Amino acid sequence: MAATGPATQTTQARLPAITKYEVIEEIGHGGMATVYRAHDPRLGRDVAIKVIHRHLRDSSEIAHRFFAEARAVAKLRHENIVEVYDVSSPEEDEQYLVVELVRGRSLRKILEEHRALPPEVGVTIALELLAALAHAHAAGVIHRDVKPENVILEYAGAGQGERREPPLLPQERVKIKLTDFGIAKLLDSQGVTSTGQVLGSPAHMAPEQIEGGEVDARADVFGTGVLLYECLAGHLPFEGSNPAQVLRRVLEGIYPSAEHERPIVGKNWSKLLDRALHRTPEGRFQDANQMREALLAELRRLQAENTLSASGERGHVEAWLDDPEAYTKKHDVALIARLCELGHEARARGDAVAAAADYNRALAYAPHDKTLLKIVSTMHRSAARRRLVKRIVPIVLSAIVCGTAAFWVARAFKPVPAPDPMVDNGKSAPSSEPLGVELPNPEPPPIASGADPARMVPAAISAKAPAPRPVPAGQTGQTGPGGSASASGGKAIARDVTFRSLIPLFGVRVALDGDEPKNAEIGGHLSIDGQKHVLVFSCAQDACEHVTRVVEPGEDAVELAVTLEVKPAILFVQGDPRHSYAIQEQPTVVLRAGVPNRVPMKGAKTSVHVLELPAGRSEPVTLLAGQQVEVVFGRSSDD
Repeated sequence: MAATGPATQTTQARLPAITKYEVIEEIGHGGMATVYRAHDPRLGRDVAIKVIHRHLRDSSEIAHRFFAEARAVAKLRHENIVEVYDVSSPEEDEQYLVVELVRGRSLRKILEEHRALPPEVGVTIALELLAALAHAHAAGVIHRDVKPENVILEYAGAGQGERREPPLLPQERVKIKLTDFGIAKLLDSQGVTSTGQVLGSPAHMAPEQIEGGEVDARADVFGTGVLLYECLAGHLPFEGSNPAQVLRRVLEGIYPSAEHERPIVGKNWSKLLDRALHRTPEGRFQDANQMREALLAELRRLQAENTLSASGERGHVEAWLDDPEAYTKKHDVALIARLCELGHEARARGDAVAAAADYNRALAYAPHDKTLLKIVSTMHRSAARRRLVKRIVPIVLSAIVCGTAAFWVARAFKPVPAPDPMVDNGKSAPSSEPLGVELPNPEPPPIASGADPARMVPAAISAKAPAPRPVPAGQTGQTGPGGSASASGGKAIARDVTFRSLIPLFGVRVALDGDEPKNAEIGGHLSIDGQKHVLVFSCAQDACEHVTRVVEPGEDAVELAVTLEVKPAILFVQGDPRHSYAIQEQPTVVLRAGVPNRVPMKGAKTSVHVLELPAGRSEPVTLLAGQQVEVVFGRSSDD
């Protein structure tokens, strides 16, 4: 083992000297402050001390603003806000805040490990943050920098997790804390902004904040919307290759819907996110409470009675942290059933839009469920018929009106007929009674001896429908549900769905209306009828995220370009946590020992070399998309 004495002394020498506190170690470092764990000997408790970077506190104006703003933040008392205990005076050499020490992980660390959260878990976290923001806004404090790095989750496992001192109450096994209130405003002085620096995190800032406009509670609503979008979709809404692109997209309000990025999010959560992320403050929720009530109403709509723990909505977070895999399985099954129940209720009351939203989200969880596919297909066909009726009815009414008007105009100008010479000066009028001509009663044609009467049908009905178009050998060919008959007067409609492009180039499969998946190739096609059909694309060995495409009713051939996202490989590095690890073939991927690392994949399988730094050792490993693999490094000789 390498000696640690000199390193410890060097580290201790770099610790700041603060009179009333014993600074123990550095526990965090950000763009505005360094965080240390310290001990308060007067009260006998550990605290966290945030020391503002020296280059930001040289201005006496900043020191004054820091002290004034810190006093305002220190008045906040809420279970979801990291409490401020003390603040430096303007005369002290160091400018610092002394705050509650929370022993937990930041939401950023959790997202790095899991990428995206189950939607209801992410919403529950947002509910806690919005409660904290509502309390702060009532006291006149705006956060200005709501992001995962400023959210800490303190967690005590269900009987087997890490014990906390003091222990959390049984109904409070999870505490969600928001920190760094007002830090951005503390530094927002002429001495800082004159450099042109944008304070805060550009991807999380509201447009009016970027433009230097008036900032109120609606800016924190926007920041919470960005945070929740990342929890649900797995990435930030506003992305770009550089900060300038990110800022431009925030200002223009350009981002993909969360439902499009991750279909299990569903339309309702996606619509609420769109409102929180509106480009203008007027278009958003007008305060944190309004957004919280909207999220809470949808969350409670989705959960049946008696499904939560004593912690209320927080039970979603507790159950997921206890066992993410078990929670996901149980939650998904219950949610699919609940969504189908809600969809059925919406259909019964005639609300097709609400029913479609619930059924489509259920279908995103179970894309191969034949019952769901049938319901969604039927609803799409009904919607298509309603749209057609809406287009045709005005035309028909216009034709009727025009035809009626033409009739009366023609009648008005119709010449009076000349007297009939057969009528004797009007003395003999034609009878209004029928002429009494008796029409012959048609009789069926004689049936030949031995013929089956059931087969004797009119020729127009017994004519054979045209045979469906043959599928070339070697290509996927199927006939959609409903056979070859269509609504076009009994005539069959055969059309092709051609795969113009398929990405990735390996093992893409397609399932038609819930049938078994079949191989799909570029240039290949499916033969379907004129009805609506649902196609679900996947990859062999479940290496890609599923993509669903809907082919609407019609007669025209369809060309599809389908891109599936290859799932990342999960790589566990068993080695010394003090060392750094990297992939030789992908130098931008940073690995950590003892945690699951997500490695981007371009194919289903690739072989790489994992490097241990600074030892210089390497181990080969084969990565599989969507699967977990492990690489093991033994103890180095110089440990």
